[in-house]
This record gives sequence, C-alpha cells and structure tokens, in this order.
Amino acid sequence: MDVFALVLGVISLCSLGAKVSGQEGTCGGRLNAKDAGYITSPGYPNDYPPHQNCEWIISAPEPNQKIVLNFNPHFDIEKHDCKYDFIEIRDGDSESAELLGKHCGNIAPSTITSSGSQMYIRFTSDYARQGAGFSLRYEIFKTGSEDCSRNFTNSNGTIESPGFPDKYPHNLDCVFTIVAKPKMEIILQFLTFDLEHDPLQAGEGDCKYDWLDIWDGVPSVGPLIGRYCGTKTPSEIRSSTGILSLTFHTDMAVAKDGFSARYYLAPQEVPETFQCNVPLGMESGRISNEQITASSTYSDGRWTAQQSRLNSDDNGWTPNVDTNKEYLQIDLRFLTLLTAVATQGAISRETQTPYYVKSYKLEVSTNGEDWMMFRHGKNHKIFPGNTDPTEVVLNKIPQPVLTRFVRFRPQSWATGIAMRVELYGCQITDSPCSNMLGMMSGLISDSQITASSTREYLWSPGVARLVSSRSGWYAHIPVAQTGKEWLQVDLGTVKTVRGIIIQGARGGDSLPTTENRAFVRKFKVAHSLNGKDWDYILDLKTELAKQFEGNMHYDTPEVRRFEQVAAQFVRVYPDKWSPAGMGMRMEVLGCDRQEVKPTTETVKPTVKTEEVTTQNVSDEETTECGEACIDEFQYPPGFNCNFDHSDDVCSWTHDTNADFTWSFHPHSPWMGHSGSVAGNSKHYLRLPSTGRREGQHARLLSPKMYLPRTVLCMVFRYRASGSSGGTLQVLRKSSLENRLLWQMKEEQESDWREGRIILNSSKGEEEYQVVIDGIVGKGQPGEIAVDDIRIATDIPVEHCMEPLTAFSGQNPVFPQGGTLLPGSEPTVDTVSVQPIPVYWYYVMAAGGAVLVLVSVALALVLHYHRFRYAAKKSDHAITYKTSHYTNGAPLAVEPTLTIKLEQDDRDHSRC
Repeated sequence: MDVFALVLGVISLCSLGAKVSGQEGTCGGRLNAKDAGYITSPGYPNDYPPHQNCEWIISAPEPNQKIVLNFNPHFDIEKHDCKYDFIEIRDGDSESAELLGKHCGNIAPSTITSSGSQMYIRFTSDYARQGAGFSLRYEIFKTGSEDCSRNFTNSNGTIESPGFPDKYPHNLDCVFTIVAKPKMEIILQFLTFDLEHDPLQAGEGDCKYDWLDIWDGVPSVGPLIGRYCGTKTPSEIRSSTGILSLTFHTDMAVAKDGFSARYYLAPQEVPETFQCNVPLGMESGRISNEQITASSTYSDGRWTAQQSRLNSDDNGWTPNVDTNKEYLQIDLRFLTLLTAVATQGAISRETQTPYYVKSYKLEVSTNGEDWMMFRHGKNHKIFPGNTDPTEVVLNKIPQPVLTRFVRFRPQSWATGIAMRVELYGCQITDSPCSNMLGMMSGLISDSQITASSTREYLWSPGVARLVSSRSGWYAHIPVAQTGKEWLQVDLGTVKTVRGIIIQGARGGDSLPTTENRAFVRKFKVAHSLNGKDWDYILDLKTELAKQFEGNMHYDTPEVRRFEQVAAQFVRVYPDKWSPAGMGMRMEVLGCDRQEVKPTTETVKPTVKTEEVTTQNVSDEETTECGEACIDEFQYPPGFNCNFDHSDDVCSWTHDTNADFTWSFHPHSPWMGHSGSVAGNSKHYLRLPSTGRREGQHARLLSPKMYLPRTVLCMVFRYRASGSSGGTLQVLRKSSLENRLLWQMKEEQESDWREGRIILNSSKGEEEYQVVIDGIVGKGQPGEIAVDDIRIATDIPVEHCMEPLTAFSGQNPVFPQGGTLLPGSEPTVDTVSVQPIPVYWYYVMAAGGAVLVLVSVALALVLHYHRFRYAAKKSDHAITYKTSHYTNGAPLAVEPTLTIKLEQDDRDHSRC
C-alpha cells in the first residue's frame, strides 16, 4: 500500500510539473493569476505552426481582483486586417465576453487590464504565412502601487513608505520621483530605515525580498545609485542631474516598519573663479563608508577600507595579503570629472610600524564592471607614491577623466601596503551652462533618439544613452562611409548647447572581444532648430566643420565642448572608429535659453518672432501687466491633473449625461520610458474603441473658471492608437455657447503628443468649463488617451499656438496634428515679423564709414587739383624742400610756397 501511494505521488508530481512547464508555448489552458506567469504562441520566438486555435482562461484568486497583461515588444503575427492570424482578448471567461482587443502585425499591444477577475485569450492561425508570434506576462493588477507613487517638485518634503510608521503592505511597486530645476542639487537624507533582511545577503545591494532602489534619473533608465534593504540606513545622497527616483518593492511575505526620508533642494554655488580641483570627500566624510570597498582587508579588522581617509588618525587600509592584485575602490555614485589624487601611508597605532605604498596604478570605470587602466604610451602608467608614512603626495591626472568608480592598485611598498587617499575634481554640471540635458537621466524619451541605421534588427533607442546602457548604438556599415552615419537627439525645445559627452559601446558578452568593444575615434557635430536645416560646429581657424577627437576606450567617456549654439536637434557624425565597428553612447551638455545672458558671443537662433493679438480682448480692456496677469489670477485648484492615482480626476468631473466615462489605465512596464509613456505618470485616461460603442461620447468637465481679461495656455498630452478613426475634441462650455477649441480626427501613431490651446476671457464674460470629449469611431479596436492636463505658466502665450495659415479656404494645422474645423473662429491671429539680423547693423555702419572716407578723399583730391590749376594759371610755382629733424625722426617733406614774378614783355597797349 505504501509503494502504491508512492507511485501515485510521483505520477502526480510529474503531471503537475508538466502542467506548469507547459504554460509557455502550449496551446491553451486554464491559468491562475495568483502567481505571475507567461503565455506564448506555440514555438515562440520561432515561427508558430499553421492551423492553430488556442484558448486560455486566466482567473484571479479573489472576485474583486483584476488581471493585467503586458506584451513583449517582440510581436509578429501575420497582418491582413487580423482576418487570418490574430490574438484576441476578451473581458470575461468565454468568447462571448466583451472584446478588449484583436491584434496582429508587428506592433505589440499596450497594457490591457480586465474589469473583473477573469480574462479570455484566443490565438488563431491559418495555413499560410506565419511569424514569431507573441509573448505576454499576466499578473494580478496591484491596486496598492498607484496609491504610493508620487512626484515631488517642492523645495523640500518627506518621503515615506506606505502606512509609515506602521508596517508597509505586501505586493507593492511604488515610484517616488523628485524633480529639481536646473542648477539645483537634490539632497536626500534618511531618518529611519527598516526593510525585510535577507539572511543570505552576499554583499551590498544583494536584496531578494523587499528593497528600495535609488536612481539618478528615471527609474530603470538612469544609472542605479544603489539597492538597499535590511536595517542599515543609507547615507546622504546628492544628485545634480535634475531628477532623483526611488522605487520601493515588497513581496507577499514579511513586512517591516519601512522608511522615512526627507529631501531638500539647494542651489549649486559655483564661484566665478571656479577650478575643477576640489576635494571630493574622503577626508571630509562626504564620501560615506558604504562607498569605500576593497579587494580584501587585514584579518584583525583594524585596517579596513573605511579607514583609508586622508589624514585619518586611525591606521589606514591594508589588504589581507600584500600583492599587486589588491585594490582600494571608491564609488563616487555619480559621474565626476577626476583631476588629481593624493596618497598617504600610515603608522600602526598598535606597533608604531610605518607602512606606505611607493608606487601604484589607477583604474577607472563608469559602471564598476568595465575598467580602464591609465596608460603612458602603450604601457600602464605607474604613479609615484610616498617616501614616508605621513607625507601627502599629490598626483595630477595627465588628462582629466569622467568616471564614477576609482581603484588604487599598489605596485611597490615599504614594510607593507597601507593607504590613505583623497580624490580631487568636480561635477561636470559645475561649469556654466553644462547641465546634462536628459540622455543619461531619461528626461529625453526613447522616441527623441534616432539614428541613420542600426546593426541590430530590433534596436532600442535607449541603448544610446550615456552610462545608463551597457550596450550602445552600432551603425550598420557593410562598407564604411565617413560622414554618412549619424546618431541624433531631439531636445524637445530649443536649448543652448555647449558640448557633448561621447562614450563607446559594448555589443554583448556572447560576441568575441574584438567585436564586443567599439568606439568612435573622430567625429563631427551638427545642430538644427527644425530638424531639416543643419549647420556643423566650425573650426574657428579653418572655418570648416570641426573634427573632434573621440574615445580611446569603449567605457571611458570624453567631454568635448564648443562655442554655445542654439539648437533643438543635435547630430553626431562619426568619421573614424575602432576595428570593432562604429559604436557610441552620448549625452548633450547645455542649458535653457533664459539661463544664458545675451552677449556678443551668444549665438541667436534665426527664428521668427510673432506678434499675437487676441480678438476677444479690446485695447481698452487690456491691463498693464501683460503676460504677468496669468500669475495674478489663481486658476481653479485641481485643474492641473496628471491622473496618477486610479479614479482620481482631481477637480475634474465625469459628465453623467454622456454615454459612458473615461477609464484609468496603467502604463506598460514593457515599454520603459519611451515615446509611448506620458512623462513619469503611472496612469492615464483611456477611451477604448469597440464596435459596440460606435459614435458614443465620454466627456470630462473641468472645474468652473472665471478669469476676466486673462489669457491662459492649456497644455495636455494625447494619443490615438489602432485604426478606430475616433475623435478627440476640446470644447469651451458656458450657458451662452458650446465652442469648439481643438479637434483631432485622424488615425494616429501610438506615440504620445502634446496639444496646446489658448483660453481667453473678455471683461464681463461669465464662467465657463473646458470639456474633453472623446467619440468612439469605426474600424478595428483601438483607444484614445489623454494625460497631464495643466495650465502652462512657463509657456508664453505667443508660443501656445503655431501661426495659422494665411490662405483662405484651408484648414489651418495646429501643433501635433490638431486641426481647426472649417467655419470655426480661431482663438488667436498671428502675424510673423522677420527681425533684421544683428550683423546687418554692423554692415550698415561699416558701409557708412567707408562712404564718409571716400567723400573726404574725393574732396581732398578735388581741392588739390583746383589749387594746382590756380597756381599754373598765375605762373606761380610750388616747390618742396626737405628738412632734417634733430630728434631722429625719418626725413619728412615740408612744403614751401615760392612765388616767382617775371617781367611781361608783351604789348599792354590794349589795357
């Protein structure tokens, strides 16, 4: 009987294992969403077989739970209007449930969330063409995540785990983002910290259960500063890139008290006599103990890496064994320009024995994994060290290097290895107008990064980001052509650009080393205001396109500066590259236009200026404050809304008289921070298009507004995906009229776009509301989406709308695809005025000066000839004599007038 039970148990385990393992690639089944899992088409990522009809039903454990699907971007199903091969998702447990989407082609669907606890999925293929198919992840929609995510823009504040000081909930994925203005430093200080501890934690950052990640930029895009768990409080963190993010993850098991931290923004104070040689914090303690590590430490625990601070009176760092394979490592946390290092030995407090390092090598890295040893020619550079244990020896870096990690590798020593050190340098952003404009931090989205060609078939633009990516952009160059390939960044708006940072690329560990590590040796830089008309950065000596020196190592970045230019688009053209190919990552350095004071050296963009007049405001009604009136009037609280939190529409309201309401939808984690994600928000408003709702409306009403004699700029983000032909329009609703302000009615791509509308009020006009109206169209299922509605006080009114066309009978095009309906009144008339370029004033002044000189010269010549003629006519003679000056001056000509009188022998009888 026991043997029989054992056999049954083995059979049960085998069948259970077959069931679990068969969820990926099997054709159908019933799945429980208690644990997240994956569904793939049969054979994925290889081509799926013909004649497939697979059905899956996913169920959540609790009836009040929802299910969320996220598709892998690698999506390939035969595209013929989804008639033959397709995947369809329904909001229920059968094929008769409401259709949430029917998809084919090679564009992966966006995130799909059920309204209940079950979801039906069907995949169908016919006998003809096949593709790679699909892969999707299903899991329970975590309602706690959106409740704990926040953006912080105030000058100071407190960030706490949900429920603090009580224990935090399970299954959280929270995002806290601190955003600072340019030239402001973010300082984060933790007050308490208690997360679940991993008893098998191998080292710092090895957290398996609950953890807090801190990012220098957008989560999962910018560089990871560190991962923290347990009870060890993180040290103070300072960031100058403009954005600092915290992501908090908890599992389903143990919960602790959580954390509390405060942040504040401090202006970066850089003196006019700034030099990049300030101590970076080993001696002062600004570099924390957790940032200092070593290959090993002496076994008695009295010579740790944390004791390696310059001028410390507590011994120093000593490895367990004195060999040249040992190292001392400092993590600066952020990219820093390293210009010098200082070293010192140590005297044992216990035995009074002196120890010091006589020579050492230096290694640097941007990520702690790819290292570059300083070289002198073809050999590693040996830095001279100390001659006694107390002397401080300073070594300047031959060529300052941009790095995050620094390693000291002792080569020779006296008695034994002992080191105390300091690092010197500065932040790259300490220089005037040298902010990192968003490639590394993620403020520049993937959709703003483009290239002439790519080596990889499935290329993600995010790999071209400085440091953030470990791979990089590789151009597709079967036959290398200098100046034909390029990598381009759209800054989103016109900026003052002063330089770039360029870095090599790493192709992947599966490739040979010769193909794995590539970089650009020489390159040119071009810039544009509109993405069409390009100018190169010029060499001031030759007035030709300047060729910049590139990289000598695939990991070490190089900073290249130039005279500031006004640009929205920046391109890098590689000229020469390494044998491994043309590989590159980059960042753009600059600042907002208003940060730079106009000087004779400031390059001004040749853009049109616009004179804006508003039809509804008469001259008598205009106030003296002009655009400052926007600040004087307080628009209704809650008008600005990013819809981060589910079911929270701020002070907006759903129109109960409409056919149905806008729904909340989370952004897809598959897509990262790309053009498909609206800023940093976690949710957006969504209007799904299905055949059942054709022609129906969903309306969102703003709070009532009464702002007489005020002109406002309303900004929002929108997109339309699929081919539903739906309509999105914005109206102005009052008791007197419903006026159409803006409309989008065309098939759009899936990228987010920005819409801008001018809102104005006349004196005595009554209150009104803004209406966001979505109308479901015909065609295949898709969606219309809206996010981040706000009154933009940072955008001048004249920039709130592009100039309207001057030709009658045409529909003027608004920014990003919106159109004005025929017969409707434009809110703003604009008149373009082309200013006279500054250099023409110099040309006219020079021309006037030349004209005056020519006139004076002509007068002198005429006067001279007249005098000669008069002298000749009167028989007078002009002679010249020379005179010698006693003061040693050169011989000069001194004119002398001699009058010669002669006797006239002619007959004067007629006189």
